[in-house]
Amino acid sequence: MRIAIVHEWLVTYAGSEKVLEVMLSIFPEADVFCLLDFMPDDFRAWLGGRQVRTSFLQSFPGIKHYYRKMLPLMPAAVEQFDLSGYDLVISNSHAVAKGVLTGGDQLHICYCYTPMRYAWDLQHQYMNESNLRSGPKSILARWMLHKARVWDSRTANGVDHFVAVSNYIARRIRKAYHRESTIIYPGVAVDKFLLCNKKQDYYVTCSRMVPYKKINLIVDAFRKMRGRNLVVIGDGPQFAQAKALAGPNVKLLGYQPHDVLHSYLQNAKAFIFAAEEDYGIAPIEAQACGTPVLAYGKGGASETVADGVTGYHFNEQTVESLCATIERFESTSQNFSPSAIRTHALRFSESRFKHEFKEFVESKYEIHQRMLSCSSTANITQRLVEAT
Repeated sequence: MRIAIVHEWLVTYAGSEKVLEVMLSIFPEADVFCLLDFMPDDFRAWLGGRQVRTSFLQSFPGIKHYYRKMLPLMPAAVEQFDLSGYDLVISNSHAVAKGVLTGGDQLHICYCYTPMRYAWDLQHQYMNESNLRSGPKSILARWMLHKARVWDSRTANGVDHFVAVSNYIARRIRKAYHRESTIIYPGVAVDKFLLCNKKQDYYVTCSRMVPYKKINLIVDAFRKMRGRNLVVIGDGPQFAQAKALAGPNVKLLGYQPHDVLHSYLQNAKAFIFAAEEDYGIAPIEAQACGTPVLAYGKGGASETVADGVTGYHFNEQTVESLCATIERFESTSQNFSPSAIRTHALRFSESRFKHEFKEFVESKYEIHQRMLSCSSTANITQRLVEAT
């Protein structure tokens, strides 16, 4: 079985890259295709020395600094990959990877993190956050996103089977593509996060600092609760804004290596998660340490954080809603069992993902091969009948 795995881009080692790493451990013979590859040498060991095959976008001067603005060219770029020599194509997709061209004899399975979120239901949020509410640039951006939706919907027809990262995303797939999907939660390296029963007097959050992660909302909430301490781990475009907003009880550490992150997750009183995320790996890593999670109760976290058992959900992405949930937690924190929280997190392990995803792919491939065999036999029989 000749296998190709198509990934959007390799720029940092984050959630989808961690899933790609597990996929490559399941199918070590697979070739990897992606639009762009700027993964630093220090983070490439998990690729096992593979030669990553990139698109024509890779040759654009300085594209590392503006690749996200190349969205209008990405559909054309992903369609240029020649995958005709492969039996199985797996697209690891949150934007355009699923748009690769495949033939009738090839099996295409899409592991879908979300339909292109900025082109579908979150378009208005992204336009507002990008200051594109009105004017010529706004009109151009809206037209481009309209064209992206048309392309995204059309290319869904080239996928044989969708796998969704959560029930939340399965609903999005049904809405955008009118397709059903199988839910297989991504694997999380829970074994790298160890249980700690004794907690210290601080809260923690970690994330890339981009608008939809709502780190500024979390920082603002703690600025208004001077008696509560917060540690923020992560870097990104909104780091300076968060730093300017922070009070003396908020410590911003920027990017930190695993050992530092692990220590803060282990010892924190609770982990704060305010994003409407497709899945969300960080809340599971925190729970693997036995740390309760206070999460916005929409998106993937509504499925991975058990309300009242491993943490609490808050219902609005507002400072007031988060503050009220923190105060509720302060009065009931003794009710949470670190060992029970970790047991819950183990349901989302890498070993579980490996087993479920491998079994799904192999079963679909076996059915696909039988269908091809039946089709070939029927064609031969038809020709024999016609010849006689």
